[in-house]
Amino acid sequence: MNPSLPTYEDVVQASQRLEGIAHRTPVTTSSSLDARLGALVFFKCENFQRIGAFKFRGGYNALASLDSEQRKAGVVAFSSGNHAQAVALAARMLDIKATIVMPHDAPAAKKAATRGYGAQVVEYDRYKQNREEIAHGLVQAQGLTLIPPFNHPDVIAGQGTAVKELLEETGGLDMLFVPLGGGGLLSGSLLAAHAISPDCAVYGVEPEAGNDGWKSFHKGEIVGIDTPVSIADGALTQALGSLTFPIIRQHAHDIVTVSDQQLVQAMRFFAERMKMVVEPTGCLGAAAALSEIVPVKGKRIGVLLSGGNVDLAAYSAYLTAA
Repeated sequence: MNPSLPTYEDVVQASQRLEGIAHRTPVTTSSSLDARLGALVFFKCENFQRIGAFKFRGGYNALASLDSEQRKAGVVAFSSGNHAQAVALAARMLDIKATIVMPHDAPAAKKAATRGYGAQVVEYDRYKQNREEIAHGLVQAQGLTLIPPFNHPDVIAGQGTAVKELLEETGGLDMLFVPLGGGGLLSGSLLAAHAISPDCAVYGVEPEAGNDGWKSFHKGEIVGIDTPVSIADGALTQALGSLTFPIIRQHAHDIVTVSDQQLVQAMRFFAERMKMVVEPTGCLGAAAALSEIVPVKGKRIGVLLSGGNVDLAAYSAYLTAA
């Protein structure tokens, strides 16, 4: 592996850094679902993580790794919501100034929470403007350190701690389903799974409209797409990262996609049967397992629920739509 890429040792170090800071989120099961699928399914509930999503792990790990000069100058990040909140909260905890570049159509609850943690929010039009250009402009103008949402070694290592915890609790798994946007969570998960449960087949799961990861995985090179439209707002990336792609290419079993309707069905399942709020993006892995995109009968399956931050009006509309 490229020596510049994060390794499982980085995940272990991130786990130590996050000890007592990030929540060790619960692993839950559903006997009715197990009976329906003929499988054992373990849900790692990052919807109960600080800021309501796994992103806190990578955000805090990245900021805690900064030197004193970088902390003094401050950081900038770009995100549709969960990474924004993660960096904002981590910055408040570590006394670092944070500026977050967010699309103007990001869920209102996510923007409000980001501001509530004390970060300055700079809004943009995701269909007309480039968030990375805006962020790099702030880096040049103010000397800030950029903390990207997925293509950063400390972010990747931090995200991998969720699957490290899952496997420490469940033991070896046959299959693992992980939401895929830019690949930070999936690549970190792959580092952990490959080290702890090397026979586990790990699947990245994307929204159908945002299948750049599937295209990239099967072509063997990073493929970009136009900004996708899906209710999975946390996975509307246009391409995998230069760090995330090689890890995914080397260790993932496959990339699969699910429809928005399948995401809604998964959200309903969690609301009705498990009494949990899981956001559309957080349901990507679950939708693949529940829909049996790949055969799961007789398998021990891990599913990472990546977050629970969803606008309540939108959530109600999803659950009550015909």
